[in-house]
Amino acid sequence: MRPPLCIAQFDIDPWRAKRQPCRTEAQAYNASRGCTAASHARPRAVPDIREIPLEFQGKIIILTGAAGGIGAALAREFAQRGARLALCDLNAPALNDLAQELGALQMVCDVTVESRIQAVVKEVEVTLGPVDIFFSNAGFSAGEPGHAASAPDRIWQAAWEVHVMAHVYACRAVLPAMLARGQGYLVQMASAAGLLNQIGDAAYSTSKHAAVGFAEALAISHGHEGLKVSVVCPQYVATPMLGYDDPGAAAPLPDVLSPKTAAQRIADAMEEERFLILPHPQVADYMAFKAMEPEKWLAAMRKLRARLMARLGKLDLAQMHKWM
Repeated sequence: MRPPLCIAQFDIDPWRAKRQPCRTEAQAYNASRGCTAASHARPRAVPDIREIPLEFQGKIIILTGAAGGIGAALAREFAQRGARLALCDLNAPALNDLAQELGALQMVCDVTVESRIQAVVKEVEVTLGPVDIFFSNAGFSAGEPGHAASAPDRIWQAAWEVHVMAHVYACRAVLPAMLARGQGYLVQMASAAGLLNQIGDAAYSTSKHAAVGFAEALAISHGHEGLKVSVVCPQYVATPMLGYDDPGAAAPLPDVLSPKTAAQRIADAMEEERFLILPHPQVADYMAFKAMEPEKWLAAMRKLRARLMARLGKLDLAQMHKWM
């Protein structure tokens, strides 16, 4: 049986050396819990609470932002793996075509309106059954005309509503039932920009950082209650956001994934129930560099921005990703 939590599980020796009274308080607390410093001198690995790996077969999935780009590729991938889909998007014609192709339930939905998300969940529960997976995928990028705060308020507000509050609304709609059942899976599309940064789009980067933080909060607060959480942080994918219109085309550049490849990697990682899903594995190296050498990382990013400006004259994502 796992011993009770105690302060000595955390390595706070330097802090305690400077503040002797706190060391005494910690010892007293540990003694009251039946813990000893000897038995818990270092952090212990959190055990893997997963019992059965995810299988898509028969799972009921709500997928937002499903009509194009990564969303449409995910819908096809999930359907191929046997999931039962409820697809949501604002693009009604494209949504209808995809739903007809896959035999999926379709609902036109503005993810920034909480009442609409609630209505979608209720309809899915009545039509298909309890929601197993809610994949919040909708997103957009608008760039900025000048300095880092130059995008208008409507862009900043929209980024917050689409990239953060839409996830919150989805959780409010499905989380109570998932916790009551002791199982459920929330997957939230963020971006490598939420771990690093996207040059030329501060609103996008900032809101994606917030999305990662919210996913972490969900995993921390409810991971022990049967809830699975993943946050997806891709880098460049050949979608309309980058100016690519053919979803079936091969990746045009070595570091640009096709939507199909991105979807396959995301689905594979979901089967393993990874929290942090990186369709571009190299992002982990960039994260490590940023964490270990933040000043050098910032300097490198400044140099990259200057090089892009010198070459292109402006920070247009559809062009500058080709020169990163």
